[in-house]
Amino acid sequence: MDKKQLKQKAKAIDPIVRIGKAGLNESVLKEIIQQLKSHKLIKIKLLKSCLDSQNRKEMAKEIVKQSEAELVLFQGGVIALYKK
Repeated sequence: MDKKQLKQKAKAIDPIVRIGKAGLNESVLKEIIQQLKSHKLIKIKLLKSCLDSQNRKEMAKEIVKQSEAELVLFQGGVIALYKK
């Protein structure tokens, strides 16, 4: 599946994981990894209480690094990840 198809699929699904004011911690990462194993393609919502727009990119990079998944979509406060 190419990246364009993955983006289209990602836009059609609802966020499975939401990251709020507690931020990115170990339990959230475990949940992301578990959801990737189950669904392969997931959407994550970064809530406004989470952090400001500059740090969203850093958080997205950290999630990709820790989960060993491919970043499909990063738009506003939404991240879509795909893991083969």
